[in-house]
Amino acid sequence: MFEVRQGYKSKDSKRQNGDIDNIAVAWAQGYMPVFAIFSGQIDDDLVLRYRNSRGGILVGRIDGGSTVSLFGFCKDVLGFDLADFFKRNSPTIQKEVHETLEALLKA
Repeated sequence: MFEVRQGYKSKDSKRQNGDIDNIAVAWAQGYMPVFAIFSGQIDDDLVLRYRNSRGGILVGRIDGGSTVSLFGFCKDVLGFDLADFFKRNSPTIQKEVHETLEALLKA
């Protein structure tokens, strides 16, 4: 089971406790819970707390192996270079985000 997040900087205890509850439920249902966080914006103490609760976390950092880095996991396990995908498609992604935000802000 994967939960995908853009970034995670929250020190909100309700969010953390909800995440830890979800980790326990996932294990009880036979899933291996993993948070895939696309950015590197997560405090190390939160990573430690989730790992101590048996939750996996893959953080959006280029360095690190497939057990800690979302990009390393995608490359080594899935055979897909996600970092390269973002590098190649960055101008298109930026254009789409800009156009979407412009349309939303004009409404």
